[in-house]
Amino acid sequence: MKIALIIGGSRGIGRAIALRLAKSGFDIWLTCNRNLEAAQTVQSEIKALGRACEVLSFDVADYEAVRAALETRCDKQVPDVLIYNAGIARDNLMVWMTKPEWDAVLRTNLDGFYNVTKMVLFPMMREKRGKIIAISSTSGEIGQAGQVNYSASKAGLIGAVKALAREVGRKNIFVNAVSPGIIETGMTTEIPKDKVLPLIPLNRFGSVDDVAATVNFLCSDEQSYIHGQVISVNGGLAI
Repeated sequence: MKIALIIGGSRGIGRAIALRLAKSGFDIWLTCNRNLEAAQTVQSEIKALGRACEVLSFDVADYEAVRAALETRCDKQVPDVLIYNAGIARDNLMVWMTKPEWDAVLRTNLDGFYNVTKMVLFPMMREKRGKIIAISSTSGEIGQAGQVNYSASKAGLIGAVKALAREVGRKNIFVNAVSPGIIETGMTTEIPKDKVLPLIPLNRFGSVDDVAATVNFLCSDEQSYIHGQVISVNGGLAI
C-alpha cells in the first residue's frame, strides 16, 4: 500500500493531484483548512476509485496544529509521498501592501512547508525512502508585479527544495518542485485572457490535469533520477 499525503487537496490543483495519484494506486491523506465540505467531496471521489482516503483538517501556518495532526501519524505509518500544495494569495502593489497581507502569504506558503515537511522528514530518512514535491509557481521563478509576497514565498519554496535535495538525496528521498504557470482554477478567473494569452507561446491557459500529470510522473516508479529540480508547467510563459 502506497500513501500520498497531499497538503491542500480539496480543490483546484490539489484535487486533481489527489485523484490522479489515487488512479495510480495511492491511498490518500488529504488535508484542508476551512473547506472541509469540499475535501469530503474529494474523499468520496477517491473512494469511488477504489482507494482509501482520510481527511485531515488543520492550518499549515500553525506549527502546533500541524504537529498534533501529523507527527505521531507519520511516525507510525510513513507516507511514501508528500505533496505540499497549500497556498494563498493576497495580491497588492508593494507600496500599498499591508503587513498582514505579507505575513499571511509567507506563513502559509513558506512557513507551512517547514511545518509539514518537518513531520515527515525523519520518518522518511529512517525508512530511507520518500518523495517530496512542493508546488511552486512561475511567479516564484520570474516575479510578478502585484505579487511581491506571493513571488517571494514561491521563490522560497524553490530554494528550500534545492537545499533539502542536497541534504537527503543519499537517503533515497527525492525532492523536487513543480512550478505551474497560469492554470484555470478559481484563483485565475479574474485574469484578463486577452492580455495574457499573447504572452504564452501555446496560446492557452493550462489545466489542473497538466499539473497533476507532471506530479504523478515524479511520484511514479518510472522516475528515479530527477532530483532537486524545478519542473515548469507553463506553456512557455517563462522560457
